[in-house]
Amino acid sequence: MAITTNASDASMSTNAFAPKVKPEHVVSFGDAIFAFAMTLMTLSIDIPDLPANLTESQLLSRLYDMYPQVESYIISFAVISIFWVSYHQVFNYIKKSHISMVYLNLLFLLLITFLSVTTSLVINYGSYQIPYVLYCIVVIMTSSLLALIWWLGTRDHRLVDKDIHPLFIRGVMVNLLLIPFVFAISIIVSFFDLNVAQYLWLVMAPLNIAVKRKYRH
Repeated sequence: MAITTNASDASMSTNAFAPKVKPEHVVSFGDAIFAFAMTLMTLSIDIPDLPANLTESQLLSRLYDMYPQVESYIISFAVISIFWVSYHQVFNYIKKSHISMVYLNLLFLLLITFLSVTTSLVINYGSYQIPYVLYCIVVIMTSSLLALIWWLGTRDHRLVDKDIHPLFIRGVMVNLLLIPFVFAISIIVSFFDLNVAQYLWLVMAPLNIAVKRKYRH
């Protein structure tokens, strides 16, 4: 008895072995990684071993010495928070999963955890340019990956609903690309003034508002 297989059967057999991860599971795992990265960042702050016989003024002086560390932590926490919001903005509209998107998401989350490492470098060596440049490079790579995930998901409405407005898709993409754009400029500025470069990311707020107004539909 002859056994025949058609192209459809072969396709089904191949797809059966392809890993399938539901979008909601991708997001749940992502939230756990974001929480881990933020916790890891907190551990980067070096709490000084203070003697018990300090006066109030001496204690305040020692605590004030921690200000650069706390400042770097707050900035990095804000940046990761922006990534977390953008991450949900992307995956709130992705209704289907694809293995390429899953692997890109894992790489994105790897870089999120690596942000904690570079944050530790900035906290401990904040007066040096190299740690800040490394931090910015990781931010640029991370944000570019999220933009790539959005592009793959929305190209020909591949993984999103067909009724999503094209103007909205472009607006989200521009918004995602603002992060690597601003941090790339920040690297250039760091060669002239490191202090100014470390606060340049604040311009993302007005730029974000401008993008939302331009691509409103």
